[in-house]
Amino acid sequence: MPGPVLVANRGEVAVRIVRACRELGLRSVVVHTDVDAGALPTRVADVAVRVPSYLDVDAVVGAGLAHSAWAVHPGYGLLAEDAGFAAAVAAAGLVFAGPPAEVVAAMGDKVRARALARRCGVPVLDGTDAPVDASDAGAAAADIGFPLLVKAAHGGGGRGMRVVRGPDELAGALAAAGREATAAFGRGEVFLERHVARPRHVEVQVLADHHGAVAVLGDRDCTVQRRHQKLLEEAPAPDLPDALRAELHDAARRLAVAVGYRGAGTVEFLVSGGSRGAEPPEGAFLEMNTRLQVEHGVTELVTGVDLVVAQLRIAAGEALADVTGSIAVRGHAVQARIAAEDPWEGFRPAPGRITALALPSGPWVRCDFGVEAGDAVPGAYDSLVGKVHAWGPDRATACARLAGALDDLVVTGVPTTAPYLRGVLDRPEHAAMIHDTGSVERDWAPDPAARPPVTTPEPAADRTVYLATDRGPLTLRVPRHRAAAGAATAAPRPERGPAGGPAVPVADGDPVAPMDATVVEVVVAAGQDVAAGAVLVVLEAMKMELPVRAPRAVRVDAVHVAAGDRVAAGSALVGLTTA
Repeated sequence: MPGPVLVANRGEVAVRIVRACRELGLRSVVVHTDVDAGALPTRVADVAVRVPSYLDVDAVVGAGLAHSAWAVHPGYGLLAEDAGFAAAVAAAGLVFAGPPAEVVAAMGDKVRARALARRCGVPVLDGTDAPVDASDAGAAAADIGFPLLVKAAHGGGGRGMRVVRGPDELAGALAAAGREATAAFGRGEVFLERHVARPRHVEVQVLADHHGAVAVLGDRDCTVQRRHQKLLEEAPAPDLPDALRAELHDAARRLAVAVGYRGAGTVEFLVSGGSRGAEPPEGAFLEMNTRLQVEHGVTELVTGVDLVVAQLRIAAGEALADVTGSIAVRGHAVQARIAAEDPWEGFRPAPGRITALALPSGPWVRCDFGVEAGDAVPGAYDSLVGKVHAWGPDRATACARLAGALDDLVVTGVPTTAPYLRGVLDRPEHAAMIHDTGSVERDWAPDPAARPPVTTPEPAADRTVYLATDRGPLTLRVPRHRAAAGAATAAPRPERGPAGGPAVPVADGDPVAPMDATVVEVVVAAGQDVAAGAVLVVLEAMKMELPVRAPRAVRVDAVHVAAGDRVAAGSALVGLTTA
């Protein structure tokens, strides 16, 4: 390891990588954008380098070259599964702490990955063998049957996925999934796959070296999700028959060997049947993530293997056996993702400033956070701020310790998922492992009585507005300065030019932006009559789409925004009158 490591990421994973570098005696160089200037990763790293964007491959690679980096660690998200980035790192003479670019490309294309898994004898769900569009999706959907999923062909993290329960929903799902995939990954191709009713989400962790050795470091359960994104994760996966566990481990190993894998990777499966159905449980291939996972900490706690250190040592050419030693799973670990979201408002993203932060401690508790008290949670990026883990000799003890840790966690200034997840740990369905990936959105609505009090004073407001969204109704107080100047700001899109205009006052009952966001689509036009619940405008903030819906049957009097506009919280979106 002849030089520093460039950390090509942000937030808590950037801090995690910096700490692994310290353990290995390596200097760390962290890139950051203007939004993240002064953020915690820049404070803990040896060197911080400004880049225009985390997705600017030339700038990121250039930062590594300028500071004589030996390797680049991509973390997760952003460029972590971008084959072009992996290739650019190698072309620059740097070492990519992950698999070769051709492996990233093969497994990053979910359609290709499905075909390869099938050739390896790994069970795969019915679906299309190529991306689809509006011209051929109807016929393909009829062959697969409903319900089905429209899924992004590239990327991960649950982005670009829509459930389609009938033919009339297909066109809208294709457009929405493609739009979200383009925004998140820069590619909008989608494919179709059979939708599994009430499955579990189980994944297998693998490590592979340059010499062809592949090891399985156990498995995890990530079934507690909202919008296909994980909230609670645990290792090992509980209530999984030994035979099925062995099958999934073997399938993951075969796939890693077949693609010539290197570094840390995760093979994900949907498990159906068992306690969630009448049939015996069985697993089907979902995807392979060619990177570190957000939930890697629970595997580290039960195996004693530092996966980030292992990635760097493997990147340096060390043999797997020397990196990991003997691998054994001991006890149980559970992780809660702490995101700046309000579960009582449909998990609405909630950027802001953290005014106080007290992390739990104890011999069986681990906290990985990317912020400290006084730090901002920007609306430009993902809402994750940190993770709390707990270990125990068994699942019940680990869950009890995590519950105690969440009781001790203090975050003020922004709402978080912590109090909601604390309630999930008390649910008998969670304890008995009879929940599925849809339980959060279908059955586990937050208890209104458990909603935490507001921890920061709200600014004075001169009116109240009502907003109906896919995440439920929101009632917002609009500050006077927003109400007086609530127009959308111009979009930074040179092909459109300025989209400004005079300030538009917010009228009672008219939809407003619930947070700083980007307008990705305007669905309606002035003079149009729309039904209650119809989508008016689609916003995007913190990597989540938020369709804004009509609160009642209305006529659109005016449209104040255009696609591409950046809007401030409280800005008027459309003007409405009762139809």
